[in-house]
Amino acid sequence: MLTAVVRAFKTPDLRKKLLFTLMIIFVFRVGSLLPTPGVNVAAVQGAIEAAESGANASLYSLINLFSGGALLKLSVFALGIMPYITASIILQLLTVVIPRLEALKKEGQAGTSKITQYTRYLTIALAILQSTGIVAMASTGNLFSGQNVDVLYDNSFFTIITMVVVMTAGTGVIMWLGELITDRGIGNGMSILIFTTVVATFPQQFINIFQTKGGFVFTIVLLVGLAIVAAVVFVEQAQRRIPVQYAKRMVGRRMYGGTSTYIPLKVNQAGIIPVIFASSLLYLPQLGGQLWPESEFLGKYVLPYLQQDNPVNMAITFGLIIFFTYFYVAITFNPTEVADNMKKYGGFIPGIRPGRPTAEYLDYVLTRITAPGALYLGLVALIPLVAFSLIQAANDFPFGGTSILIIVGVGLDTVKQIESQLQQRSYEGFLR
Repeated sequence: MLTAVVRAFKTPDLRKKLLFTLMIIFVFRVGSLLPTPGVNVAAVQGAIEAAESGANASLYSLINLFSGGALLKLSVFALGIMPYITASIILQLLTVVIPRLEALKKEGQAGTSKITQYTRYLTIALAILQSTGIVAMASTGNLFSGQNVDVLYDNSFFTIITMVVVMTAGTGVIMWLGELITDRGIGNGMSILIFTTVVATFPQQFINIFQTKGGFVFTIVLLVGLAIVAAVVFVEQAQRRIPVQYAKRMVGRRMYGGTSTYIPLKVNQAGIIPVIFASSLLYLPQLGGQLWPESEFLGKYVLPYLQQDNPVNMAITFGLIIFFTYFYVAITFNPTEVADNMKKYGGFIPGIRPGRPTAEYLDYVLTRITAPGALYLGLVALIPLVAFSLIQAANDFPFGGTSILIIVGVGLDTVKQIESQLQQRSYEGFLR
């Protein structure tokens, strides 16, 4: 990995792309630290320190993760990349339901560009809704869980509208920065920005663990973290390769086909989406508890069981992740469509008849390979909850849950793209 990066910096074209990517990341981090007009920075900082010392850090901890800690600081980029992630997931799910979107997906580059445009519009709409909710919570002093802190200089209508507009515009700028990285930098722009926001929280988390738990616990956390990263890399790279043989066919006077390839079915076919779904669903009762604090049902029968160190909360989280893993894989991978495409181009799996038997075989393999993938996601997501039970440091434990999946996934994908471009340039130099 490090060798590929060093070689990339020695290549002029790739060096320009890497430096451009680093410049965009720097601009993104500056925007994450720049406060929104109307925010009392001193009050926000004090509220953050008080909230981090509590058990439930914040209701919006998932969004705060994807903003690199910018949400609780109420910065220009407070919403981070979360509206775009939500919009992308919604469009991906609607593609299965709405025939028009499904037809656009099959149209190739033109259809993909249209879906991307719809994703941008939906991102802005979601940014308006999320920024309105966050500013409303801040104006009433309920943004920080368990506290009543006024973090705005004034609660006038003009101030609130200004903050909503600035945060929504910040989301638009983030989309633009991500597309700049995709076009002129290295890797997928949005993924790189997500990676940046997650990694940005690591230094403070390490410092908190060292200061509050001491050097011994800090060393144990690092060793456990390295083991977790190695295990996650191993599983993320694991895949089942289904062999596919294409028969020879004559088109005019030319012979086509006769090649062998494979269909790669990853163990973690769903990525981090099930963890995001499960986390979002479990935050709904907490949101209801803040909106209706007088509710006896939520306060007595629901919220106590959703505390981070409660075994019931762990079991529910684990079960939801397994359910959403199977659900998302079933939506995104259609064995019947894959089998039909193979049959159309003369492809077949050795020993399996084309058509329906092929679809049934792919479904059989996918169902069974998804089982260890779902268990793996559930175990990784439970790491912060177990850390909270053992060392009372779930909010500061960096190696677990969504964060480690993002870091490993984006890191592997970016290194693969760098290596492919290096390999391409090696072939060009050889041919010349």
